[in-house]
Amino acid sequence: MLTTRYIERLWDARKYSQMLGELLAPRVESLAGDELNQSPTAAAAALALIRLDELHQPHASLCPRLIRSLVAFQEADGGWGDVAVTALCVRALSLQNGQGLAIERGIAYLAALQQPGGIWPKIPFRRMPADALVSAFVMLQLADHADFHAAVDFDAAFGWFESHRWTLDPAAKALWDHARLRVPAPLTTRACAETSWS
Repeated sequence: MLTTRYIERLWDARKYSQMLGELLAPRVESLAGDELNQSPTAAAAALALIRLDELHQPHASLCPRLIRSLVAFQEADGGWGDVAVTALCVRALSLQNGQGLAIERGIAYLAALQQPGGIWPKIPFRRMPADALVSAFVMLQLADHADFHAAVDFDAAFGWFESHRWTLDPAAKALWDHARLRVPAPLTTRACAETSWS
């Protein structure tokens, strides 16, 4: 089991890839491990914050250091290198009712990259092809985030997944199935009504 002390030791030793791998291993997010390994330091910091919150340790001495690191890693465009890592970082910074410019810029980055069909590209350029796995990962991280709902066309994303549900590859389907559970009930009902089989 990953303890607070062990996570801190890995962070202090700068073993970011190892830390990310160990944090991902038991989680559904491991299905997007290749995407997260594009920016292992930011992804490890974000996932460590999420794990520490799950362990009811949001006030551990490591947490402020991880938050400062994430804010420092944020790029000028508001993202953290790519779409999946940005969604993970926004989720991590939003824990414990987190707010601020870094979160706003991250959400704006994701909103700008959302394609008209409702989902996101793998490579952070809007003109690149949409990617179901990356998009399902984004939805998994932020499906219950109110500011994310307000900034993106959430109904289009939800509708895309519901209408393509049976054609998704197993990894994207598993991520979407988990993401769907995080969508607040009134939104799920409304989005299902709008994407009914007509």
